[in-house]
Amino acid sequence: MLEPRILEVRTKILKKNDELARSMREQFVDAGVLVVNLVSSPGTGKTTLLRETLSRFVQSGTRVAAIVGDLETDNDAQRLMQSGAPVRQIMTHGCCHLEADMVQEHLQGWTVEDLEFLFIENVGNLVCPTSWDLGESVRAALLSVTEGEDKPLKYPGLFNTSDVAVLTKVDLAEPCEFDREAALKNIQLVRPGMPVFETSAKTGHGVQQWIDHLQQKRSELIASGSVAT
Repeated sequence: MLEPRILEVRTKILKKNDELARSMREQFVDAGVLVVNLVSSPGTGKTTLLRETLSRFVQSGTRVAAIVGDLETDNDAQRLMQSGAPVRQIMTHGCCHLEADMVQEHLQGWTVEDLEFLFIENVGNLVCPTSWDLGESVRAALLSVTEGEDKPLKYPGLFNTSDVAVLTKVDLAEPCEFDREAALKNIQLVRPGMPVFETSAKTGHGVQQWIDHLQQKRSELIASGSVAT
């Protein structure tokens, strides 16, 4: 008896979120800001990769900022601030994902026109964030070599809703006995044609290629008013 009501409420909530996210995306695109939503499980290394990404952007004079989501603590924000980029922390207090209104609230005081890139580090979760549009132009699914090769098959929703996949901690691939070919095959089985970047924030491997891809996406955004998928 209760199930239809629950579904109705969820549909209304998602519709409201999507409407706000669409409005935010239009604002970002008009301002020439590429917004990147990083999604992965806890411990994948997205904070470390993001810190390295931000550092390189800052060093090159690129205008960049980040918003990071966690259930509690501002530990990740403190780590990201080491890059020199402006960072804000969202504490969800139990919510397993970020929502568009949370991002909008934490943008207060920032002028989006002053930015070229905005990164959103989502709450560590492979399921819930896939349903919530945050106004991003690029959603990146991160997969660590320590997690195994079958994550794309177990959590196809994440990879189906993402624009790019990033393998992290590839410096640990050999001791983890990570099957690179199987992982790449599984990603393509779920999302054929999706670009994949193999990275190590520790050694720097692949980080510049990841950054070059994002810069190309921003160029596409400016040229066409939207980011090609």
